[in-house]
Amino acid sequence: MAQIILVASGKGGSGKSSFVTGVSSALAAMGKKVLAVDCDIGLRSLDILFGVTEKIVFDWGDLILDRCTREQAVIKGRADLLAAPRSFCDELTPEAAEKLFKSFSEDYDYIFLDSPAGIDRGFQIAAAGADRAIVVSTPDSVCVRSCSRAFDELRRLGIEDVRLIINMFEVKPVCKRKLLNIDQCIDETGVQLLGVVPRDIAVGYSSVTGTAPGEFSPSTLAYSRIAKRITGKRVPLVCE
Repeated sequence: MAQIILVASGKGGSGKSSFVTGVSSALAAMGKKVLAVDCDIGLRSLDILFGVTEKIVFDWGDLILDRCTREQAVIKGRADLLAAPRSFCDELTPEAAEKLFKSFSEDYDYIFLDSPAGIDRGFQIAAAGADRAIVVSTPDSVCVRSCSRAFDELRRLGIEDVRLIINMFEVKPVCKRKLLNIDQCIDETGVQLLGVVPRDIAVGYSSVTGTAPGEFSPSTLAYSRIAKRITGKRVPLVCE
C-alpha cells in the first residue's frame, strides 16, 4: 500500500512543485513506484516540470467524472503523473478526491499530492486523501509564518505526521542575517525537519526546459538524501 503524502506550503513561490518533481524522481531512481498528483486546480505545473505537457489529454477530474480510464489519465515517466483539472466543478469534492487517490494505493509505493499554495478549497481537496504531510518553506519570515499556518490547518484536519523542508537555502545570506537559519525555521514553524534543499539555478531552468537538474547538482543531491530519509534510511539532514 502506498504512503500518500501531501506536499503543502503556506504561500506561493516556495518551490513546492519543484520539490515534488525532484523527490519523486529520486524515489523512482531508487526503484520505488511513485505517482505525483498535481492538485493545483486551474494552475497546474507538474506536467511542465516533468517535461510531459504534450502528453496530457485527461486529468484526474476526468476520472472523477468518468470521462476516461486510469490508463488514459496516468502519464508514464520517471515518476508517473496525474495532471490537475483545468477548473473546479461541483463534483470535485474532498470525498471524491480521497476515494480516487486511495484507489491508486495498491499500484504504488508513494503517492505525492502537490497541493496549491494556501489553505483554501484546493488545499482541502488535496489534504482529504493524505496520510501524512510535508510542508515546504523558504528561509524567510513571511514564508515561514504562512507555513506555520498551513501546519496548524493540517493538524486541524487530523494529519499529525508533518515534516518540514527548508527550500532554496543559502549560507551567505543567513550569515548576514538576511535570511533565517535552520533552527529559526524549525522553531517558528514548530515542525520537525526532514531536509534542506540549497538554492540551485538548475531548478529554475527545469521549469522552462522540462529537464531535470544534473545528477550532481546541489538540488538533485538534496532530493536524493531526502528520498532516502522518507524511506526510513538514516542519512544526514544537510548535504555536505
